[in-house]
Amino acid sequence: MNISNQPPEFGPLDGVLLVDKPAGITSHDVVHRIRRNFKIKKVGHGGTLDPNATGLLVILLGKGTKLSNSVMSGDKTYQGKVLLGVETDSQDCDGEIVVEKDPTSITEEQITHETKTFMGDFYQTPPMVSAIKINGEALYKAARRGEVVERKDRFVHVYSFTINDFTMPYLDVTIKCTKGTYIRTIAHDLGQQLGCGANLAELRRLASGCFNIDGATTLDEILDMTSSQLAKKVITVPQVALLNKK
Repeated sequence: MNISNQPPEFGPLDGVLLVDKPAGITSHDVVHRIRRNFKIKKVGHGGTLDPNATGLLVILLGKGTKLSNSVMSGDKTYQGKVLLGVETDSQDCDGEIVVEKDPTSITEEQITHETKTFMGDFYQTPPMVSAIKINGEALYKAARRGEVVERKDRFVHVYSFTINDFTMPYLDVTIKCTKGTYIRTIAHDLGQQLGCGANLAELRRLASGCFNIDGATTLDEILDMTSSQLAKKVITVPQVALLNKK
């Protein structure tokens, strides 16, 4: 996937870097650390991950930042762990618990039936605790003040919704979907349909567009590299263009 020689108009650090993001930091934190560590002026990302989410974070370096729109538009694949019986205000494990119910009567057959309702096209209401901006302000800032802002539903598509394991009260799933789909909202809505409430306890991104977690490097490993070592991990701008055509 990597090629060593860039065309003359590109430098060795112009392109895409695949990072396996750890939990506990924001996507912006990853961008900032790479920019500071390697003294690269332009660094961005091709689609954010929540702080406690892990997995594939596509980092754009130098002239690779111009690929932002094409990289962000790709479909995504996630593996998540849903906790049944606990509903939170953020729809994930970071939020305050608002409802707790006993989920032990829920069967795998019920879950399988309800997950089918999330297949294909549907409209999804984004959570209040999100980075979506309305009137120039991120929703999560209004949520911190206890405000609820009317949000416009998003048209999303789920290609597949696979149950990997069900060990009460946790449900392990893999979901392939279009960009902009909130997996924690699917977890929350599934809990509502089951009548027990639920939240997203864990999330890991496995793929984004043509990129896969198998090609990613941990942030700690990246920060220990020299610039020349980092360059060997960069997927060049021409190579990304070729991958997008496949």
